[in-house]
Amino acid sequence: MNHEVLLTREFNAPRELVFKVWTEAEHFSKWWGPKGFSLEISKMDARPGGMFLGCQKSPEGMSMWGKFVYQEVNEPEKLVFVQSFSDEQGNTVRAPFNPNWPLEIINILTFTEEDGKTTVTFSGGPVNASEEEVAAFEAMKPMVKQGFDGTFEQLDQYLASQQ
Repeated sequence: MNHEVLLTREFNAPRELVFKVWTEAEHFSKWWGPKGFSLEISKMDARPGGMFLGCQKSPEGMSMWGKFVYQEVNEPEKLVFVQSFSDEQGNTVRAPFNPNWPLEIINILTFTEEDGKTTVTFSGGPVNASEEEVAAFEAMKPMVKQGFDGTFEQLDQYLASQQ
């Protein structure tokens, strides 16, 4: 996968906790998504073949459904899932902001702990994508990174509240 976003972030929390807040609905809903958005989770089954299904709502009331299909769940070291926009039933749909956005993005997260701090390495990019979809992803990479920076800030704050 040569068209990927790669991010690394250190959190001041033990690896087991960081992994848990990525895989348990009651935690995930408190920090995932763009700043200012709320997340309602209708399903979260973090196991290979399992699915996350949720709806993000903007402060203005716009709703976007999304899903993850988990490929690998190796607690507390690794999490792999394919992310897509979806409808309320979990059917894959085109992104509301760009008709050429890839239908599927694979996300690979590794969690390593040293001295009580956890480093999350996140890589993600389009899978089964057309040239147009890859081009759309490439054009949006800076926005994707900026979005994840905000999400990781929220995760950092949430982890601090859990210790």
